[in-house]
Order: sequence, then structure tokens, then C-alpha cells
Amino acid sequence: MTQQQTAGPPAAGHDLAEEFLDRRTPLSRIRNVLHRYPALSPAIVLLVAVIVFGLLNDRFLRVENLSLITQQVAVVGTLAIAQTLIILTAGIDLSVGAVMILASMVVAQIAVGNGFPGPLALLAGLVIGLAAGAFNGFLVTRFRLPPFIVTLGTLNIFIALTLLYSGGSTVRGSSMPDLLTWTGSTFPVGPVRISTGVVMMLLLYVAMAFILGKTAWGRHVYAVGDDKEAARLAGIPVNRVLMSVYLAAGAVLAIGAWIQIGRTNAASPNAGVDLNLDSITAVVIGGTSLFGGRGSVWGSLLGALIVGVFRNGLSLAGLDVLYQTLAVGILIIIAVSVDQWIRKVKS
Repeated sequence: MTQQQTAGPPAAGHDLAEEFLDRRTPLSRIRNVLHRYPALSPAIVLLVAVIVFGLLNDRFLRVENLSLITQQVAVVGTLAIAQTLIILTAGIDLSVGAVMILASMVVAQIAVGNGFPGPLALLAGLVIGLAAGAFNGFLVTRFRLPPFIVTLGTLNIFIALTLLYSGGSTVRGSSMPDLLTWTGSTFPVGPVRISTGVVMMLLLYVAMAFILGKTAWGRHVYAVGDDKEAARLAGIPVNRVLMSVYLAAGAVLAIGAWIQIGRTNAASPNAGVDLNLDSITAVVIGGTSLFGGRGSVWGSLLGALIVGVFRNGLSLAGLDVLYQTLAVGILIIIAVSVDQWIRKVKS
């Protein structure tokens, strides 16, 4: 009897082709792990960055500097939540920074110029955020315009409205009700001082992570981002989900406006020049795919911390701000390249 005959037929349910295809290289195993846990790669990058900058400059790991980084990340981290929601649906929002600044100016001007109490001023800011989100969502869902083009246009609209409304003038925190600057107040947590704005940002992350991970709405957001047509065939109201995502993003941006006022102790129409870029950078570095359907808000928080660490570390190294922007641009290209590589995983 030949060797082939003694071996007998393959075991039931055993596919030799599948066995052959399952021979994975170490690199493919790493790619599979990164695909399964999108927040892992930014966590590694953040750890390496902290170690490197700590070795380059002993001031980097000082308590007061780490406290400063957390406070600087509060605004970008909040915008990153809104940006994550949009990118999860395979869109992108270039107007997040402009919406936040517009809302902050409305809040400040209504409180100072019109004498409205703090709570009503904040409510007006929330209305502005929701209206801006609804406008973007309407253009995307009703006319089926690409989110990139829509938000590129509304970016300029919101900037113009901000300048027209404010007259280009800054409102100082000293003239505002205490409630509006409350998010900038700090309190000690061990040796580190944390601002109220940082706590609000973290609570937003906890709430959004729960909503995206544990609710039907969250599952619908991922499904729409992964494949709109398949989601529609599965009975998911795609346009309604998209509109709700833009509305949720607008609400988050209104809260970001409050945090921004407390962070800078002022409301300025010229604030946050790099906020749009930094929010997109944080989300992409955080492992959320620009093609939609994959990622998490916790990854975006890590991405925001990476942006803050890089800007702070390069500043302590004495590099010009232009080199900081260059480093952020390089990070974006690397993150998108890694995302493309990870997406090649076979399901």
C-alpha cells in the first residue's frame, strides 16, 4: 500500500486549502492583532514618544509639564470625539474648529454684550452647535454631496459668520460670568493639577465609548461607515443615522467651545488655527480608518495625547513651530499608510 493510501482521506471538515492559507508570517500576525485592536498601535506610539522625549529633555517628565500637556489636549481631544463620529461613517469634517469657535463667540457675546446669564449663554452655544451639525448633515444626506466638499464650504461660511458676528474682537474671560470660565479651573490630583475641562473631556469619552459600543445606534454608525448600501439593505435608515451623527458632533463641539473658553480665559475669533488639522490627526493616528467602519474613541484620545506630546516635546527641544507642524504632517502620512496596510487583513 502506498504512503498516500495509508494516509487515508482527510479528516471530516478539514480543508487543506484553508490550512495552507492559514500559514501566517509574524508580520501578518502583527497586522491581524492591530486590526483586531485599533487602539494598540497609538498606545505603542505614545509610550515610545514619552520615553524618547523624556530622555531628550529631563523637563519633559516633570509633573508641571505633564499637567500642561493634559490641559492642552482637552480642546483637541474634545474635537476628536466629534471628528471620530464623522470619520466612522466614512466622512470627514473640516469645519469642526470653525463651529467650535463660532459657538464660543456666540456664548461670550450673548453673555457679555446682551447680559444673558451663563446657563442661557451656554444653551445658545448648544443651539449653534446643533444648527451647524444639522446644516452639514442636511447637505450630506439631502443632496448626497461628499462630506469633504460640504465641510470645506461650511468651514469658510462659519469662519465668515464668526468674524461678522464678533467684529473680529476678543471677549476677555474677566468680563464673562464665572460659569463660562469654570472649565479652566484646576484642582490637584496627587502631584498633578487637572482642569475641569479635562474631566469634562474624559466624561465625554466614557459616554461616547458606551454609546458606540453598547447601543443599537452605535452599531448602526459602524455599519453605515463599513458599507452604506449593505446597511440600507439590512433595514438601517442610513440618512437618519448620518444626520444624527452630525447632530451629535455639533453638540460635542458646543461643549468643546465651553472648554476652549475656560482653557484660554477668553473667546477669540482667531483662536484654534490648527484645530481642524489636529483633530483629524488625532483620529487617524488613533486607529480610526478614514474609509469608515473601524476605530474607537479611545484610540482618538490616545491620538490627541500623541499630538500634544509631540508638540510639547519638540517645543522643549527648541524646534520652531514649523517643525512641529511638519512632524504632525509626517504622522498623518504614516498613520494613513499603516491603516491601508492593516485593511488588507483577510476577514
